[in-house]
Amino acid sequence: MKKMLLTLFIIVFGSVGVCFAYADDGLRNYDGIEVARGTFIPVISTQEISTQYCDVGSVVKFISSSDLYLYETNIIPSQTEFFGYVEKINEPIVGSNASMVIKIAKLRLTDGFEIPVKGYIYTSNGNLIGGELTEPATFDRKASFRQGFSGMYGYVPGATRRMGEHKVITSGADLIIILVAPLFITHTVTN
Repeated sequence: MKKMLLTLFIIVFGSVGVCFAYADDGLRNYDGIEVARGTFIPVISTQEISTQYCDVGSVVKFISSSDLYLYETNIIPSQTEFFGYVEKINEPIVGSNASMVIKIAKLRLTDGFEIPVKGYIYTSNGNLIGGELTEPATFDRKASFRQGFSGMYGYVPGATRRMGEHKVITSGADLIIILVAPLFITHTVTN
């Protein structure tokens, strides 16, 4: 009798466990999506960022300006918020304008789900925003002896340059985030 009850108990509760194992929880067959390193994400700045009044570590926020699709899946919808901070600031000096580097640390999807990100605001100068050479402070008069024009004078940049200026990213500026590590998306927003 005990063996029969034990067998019946195993059959009943074993089948209940199997039913729960195959319940549709919305996660079956969903492996997540990997966004490759080097992917560009277009964003808009939500605030003015300047080397004059921002410090290293100042928190900054950007909003994606368009949907980012991978195959048929909208992995980063427009209006997704990106949060980061000013990682490095170089003050203006004689001959060079100020510059800064902005690192992106996380994104918040439109439904509030947050995902860590490793990225930077992209520039062709190694992600350094600003840092351009300043205009020459003086111009020197120099004789030009081109063929057939002896004794002509022209002006060339002098040896000194002007004092640099602070770099400002205006609110609403179009920028690009570049991913420096793969981004693993385990959550997508559905309508």
